[in-house]
Amino acid sequence: MNVRVKIETRDLEAGYNGHPVLSGLDLEVEEGEIIALVGPNGSGKSTLLRALGRVLRPRAGAVLLDGRAIQEWSTRDVARQLALLPQGPTLSSDLTVEELVWMGRSPHQGLLGLPTAADREAVRWSMEETGVVEMGSRSVSTLSGGERQRVWIAMALAQRPRILLLDEPTTFLDLSHQLEVLELIHHLNREYGITVVLVLHDLNQAVRYARRVVVLHEGRVHSQGTPREVLTAETLREVFGVEGRIIPGPDGVAMVIVPSTFPRCASFCCKGVASSS
Repeated sequence: MNVRVKIETRDLEAGYNGHPVLSGLDLEVEEGEIIALVGPNGSGKSTLLRALGRVLRPRAGAVLLDGRAIQEWSTRDVARQLALLPQGPTLSSDLTVEELVWMGRSPHQGLLGLPTAADREAVRWSMEETGVVEMGSRSVSTLSGGERQRVWIAMALAQRPRILLLDEPTTFLDLSHQLEVLELIHHLNREYGITVVLVLHDLNQAVRYARRVVVLHEGRVHSQGTPREVLTAETLREVFGVEGRIIPGPDGVAMVIVPSTFPRCASFCCKGVASSS
């Protein structure tokens, strides 16, 4: 069966200030997937996401969007295809929720920026799907962390993207809001077929919500596949430097367990991974 690849990298090298972070990286993202990028700090997760979103230009190799080098696409056309939400996005000025969501329509508007029926429908839909309609007139600065993250996702959705790139969307949120955001992402993928690539530090969240997990290590793909295939005791040892176990959870979903007595556990970057004494 031929599967359409929406976005991919070929022999990608990317980095900052002459320092390569990614080297020889190949990745294919299939239509309708949820892919979690996991790995230690400095392994290249955010760098890869920025390269996929055309924020970071490759030093070598290529990022292809529907078979065409992403650098050949216009900025407007890329924004109509994918939306990148960085970690901890900030505002340069104080906007209301509705004003921020409307910013997601800029790639679709003409020179005069006059809203169309399609614009209004996209904003209405994105706010309803993320549950932020009732807070439309509130200032974004007054929102809780979980509310604010849903508003940023609403803005990204207003672009009507085919691909969502999310860099640690649960960072700085308490557990209930983390799960709320991840359930929203899962809903958008399931109901609308939006392809999602997200960076996660919590391996147990990756197991539960991702269809495919890509483990990065030292700027390369260490392994990729279903969570069951990839997240093994050997991967924990080789990539994260910890001794751990993968066991069935109460609902049948695997759980990553790291003994709290392990001497290097304090340096383990995957916060929220279950531990045992």
